[in-house]
Amino acid sequence: MFANRPSAPQTRVTRSLSIALASVAVLCLDQLTKAWAVVALDDRIIDLVWTLRLRLVHNTGFAFSAGQRLGPVLALVAIVIVGVLWLSRHRVQGQWASIGLGGIIGGALGNLADRVFRGAAWGRGAVVDFIDLQWWPIFNVADAFITAGLVIVLLHLYRSERRRAGAPREAPG
Repeated sequence: MFANRPSAPQTRVTRSLSIALASVAVLCLDQLTKAWAVVALDDRIIDLVWTLRLRLVHNTGFAFSAGQRLGPVLALVAIVIVGVLWLSRHRVQGQWASIGLGGIIGGALGNLADRVFRGAAWGRGAVVDFIDLQWWPIFNVADAFITAGLVIVLLHLYRSERRRAGAPREAPG
């Protein structure tokens, strides 16, 4: 994913655009599904298939509802993480890694938007979660894209390292 070799300006622009478009698409999809969930679910539970159901909860914490009273801190951490990821976008190598990074950024922005805009004070909002597998903590579209993006980026890093390790080495000079 991250390499030290320089990229052509067009490649950097294309990668930045891919990351930005993926981020915006994920952010929009996440916020649209959350808006639907807030209106349609309220106190209802919708059983879909097997253990998958839709059930509305508001999470003021982070992963697995940990850190329930850390809303403003979590918002600041999310801003820093998104900033660092965005600033490192020029080091991304490969279209899949760009899309994965965009999914992570878009998902983080989606949950950050909930923390900032769904509360009485800045950072005191709750993240809207509504996808319930019944055997895993309830999550949302942003969480799914953050997870999928991480998997894509990690697979890309693993494959890049394997290719690099298998490449012929230069003879000492």
